Amino acid sequence: MIITLRKGAKQKEITAVTEKVKGLGYKPHVSKGEDITIIGMIGDSAEKYKEVFEAMDVVEHVNEIQKPYKLASREFKRENTVIKVSRNVDIGGKKIHVMAGPCAIESRDLLNDTGKIVKEAGGTILRGGAFKPRSSPYAFQGLGEEGLKYMEEAGEKLHMPTISEAMTVDQVELLSKYCDIIQIGARNMQNYDLLKAAGKQKKPVLLKRGMAATVKELLLSAEYILSQGNYDVILCERGIRTFEDSTRFTMDLNAVPVLKKFTHLPVVLDPSHGIGIREHVGTMAKASIAVGADGIIIEVHPRPEEALSDGPQSLLPEQFRNLMKELDLVAKAVGRELLD
Repeated sequence: MIITLRKGAKQKEITAVTEKVKGLGYKPHVSKGEDITIIGMIGDSAEKYKEVFEAMDVVEHVNEIQKPYKLASREFKRENTVIKVSRNVDIGGKKIHVMAGPCAIESRDLLNDTGKIVKEAGGTILRGGAFKPRSSPYAFQGLGEEGLKYMEEAGEKLHMPTISEAMTVDQVELLSKYCDIIQIGARNMQNYDLLKAAGKQKKPVLLKRGMAATVKELLLSAEYILSQGNYDVILCERGIRTFEDSTRFTMDLNAVPVLKKFTHLPVVLDPSHGIGIREHVGTMAKASIAVGADGIIIEVHPRPEEALSDGPQSLLPEQFRNLMKELDLVAKAVGRELLD
């Protein structure tokens, strides 16, 4: 249920409503816009208290949220959410941010060298996996906490926010210690205990769409994080599995305008995994910006033939530099910004 307060409501009036919500056994979710404050009262049978809140002078009106995903819906929040990460990086505003780096953190030197390439080309967030979910149990599984230490060190040195993936509940707190953004990968999109754990942290969470998940299922997974009190959720389209086998996955560009209609949360795309072929990653990256993405995740490696993970889809440094210039042109064409 959405409780919309009248324009100019004072803090003591907002507090009175939230205390009333708590007194009835519900958790209030407050969304403050420029002029209007909305309080979400989420839970079973909340609608039976509609008249209780309509009787309060500060309340403008009360509506039920029709979507199964409540806090993620446009009904709960009309304006786009802008997530403040760190080092003046805001995701969801006019500026488009590029998260780039190696698929896996292989060594301190590799991460620092790749991070420098990303930074100089205009990338704003450094990515790299310390824990790697691999199809084969014999493939490289990541450096673990040692890799996270390298990530924190590189982020400090380059003055860049960092992002890495958590695969288990205990890793969530570990990543919160070292990284600026916690990533939940496609294979864990419906790992509800992991989502709840991420929702209890104060770090932004990037949630990737599962390879066989619908847009609705993605939003319901985001709801798990939001319902725990963490409203800084970034949605990521990274390709879905279809009958097509000429690419790694099928990049669902349709999902972007659909998500933009259904939710206020920012949306980023991962063309590296979405298509999985180096020569086509740039094309899909440009298409991602054209359809309204708030950011892009790209894998970059100075020697992809030696990469321990996803070498065939990782861009070479020169390819990344050239792509960033092209992405900037596309961003300006659609009224956005990319390079400073």
